[in-house]
Amino acid sequence: MTHLGRALPDILPSHAEDLNEVLAEAFRLLSRGVADRRSAFRTPAIATVGPDGTPRIRTMVLRRFEPAARRLTLHTDQRAGKLSEIDHEPRVAVHVYDSRAAVQVRLSARAQVHIADDLARAAWEAGAPSSHTCYAVSPAPGTAVPAPPPAATDRDAGFTNFAVLALTFDTLEWLWLYHAGHRRARFTWADDGSCNATWLVP
Repeated sequence: MTHLGRALPDILPSHAEDLNEVLAEAFRLLSRGVADRRSAFRTPAIATVGPDGTPRIRTMVLRRFEPAARRLTLHTDQRAGKLSEIDHEPRVAVHVYDSRAAVQVRLSARAQVHIADDLARAAWEAGAPSSHTCYAVSPAPGTAVPAPPPAATDRDAGFTNFAVLALTFDTLEWLWLYHAGHRRARFTWADDGSCNATWLVP
């Protein structure tokens, strides 16, 4: 059997019947997204809520994943509209779908913005110099212009606009598409770090 043109496995992996294995696999895929540019988990969709209540979504690049803290790190321009949205409502949603693995992961998270602090400086220094120019673009991202502006060339000027988004999730939903019966699970963490895990009807 195929899904979206790809064959689905006939042998069940361990995570098909074990909630602990499901979570381990979800974390493995998130970690792979940091290391593998070809992974679907490299570019999750991040949804915010605008001040007028309108949902807004965009694709971003996953830069770091800390399993123990349940934290995703992404980079952005502090002039981007998403930061004012997060300031208004820090709760965000994350969505990734990997067509090769036939896996969807959805996260409910709270965002924290880091600008010109130790975390932001460390992320800037660790980033590729070629990407630094993206943050030196002028005028600000989202500004209406009569024609596409020229590409920025000053790598050093970009740090003024650079920001890090740290997303700490407290809910993870997993959906695995399988021809003999899909699998869906939800994991919810309490303030004390304890986790409630349950299977869901797909």
